[in-house]
Amino acid sequence: MYNCEIELLLDTVEEYMLKSEDALKNSFAAIRTGKASPSLVEGLMIDYYGTSTRLRDIAGITTPEARLLVIQPWDAHAVAAIEKAILASNIGITPMSDGKTIKLPIPPLSQERRAALSKQAKGEAEDAKVSLRNIRREGNETAKKAEKDGNLTEDELKKMLDDIQKMTDRYIASFDALLAEKEKELMTV
Repeated sequence: MYNCEIELLLDTVEEYMLKSEDALKNSFAAIRTGKASPSLVEGLMIDYYGTSTRLRDIAGITTPEARLLVIQPWDAHAVAAIEKAILASNIGITPMSDGKTIKLPIPPLSQERRAALSKQAKGEAEDAKVSLRNIRREGNETAKKAEKDGNLTEDELKKMLDDIQKMTDRYIASFDALLAEKEKELMTV
């Protein structure tokens, strides 16, 4: 249940839906498309002196070419730990290191890999939609409880439930558009 005043319920529901949309965008950014993108590796967790640290916090990540990522750690001792984390991740790229920088050549995707990544993107989008439906359900339950407690009239409840449904439909359409864009990006050779 949302713990908020009833006047703020729609704002709270929208805030959670927006967070769900941001999470979907972030998960799509981590799906590689055959082009070099820092978002592919920046979230990797590195064991840096016994502390789990994001790669973007301990290194600069650049894309000097369309199919090349260059990772330049601020501490040369982190190179081995970064290589180990990249190999342990499921991005499917083998790092090349000269002791100071790490280069990640991004190989072109095969048709099978494109299909697998497209399927992964669909799964991410479906998970986000489930999250959206849960947010809608909790918002509806909160509104119904407020009506039962006498904080909302029956007409106000009907309008609020309508508004929550319209918001849900709008975000689902947005998620579908994001998915279509990602699939197009994945299938473009």
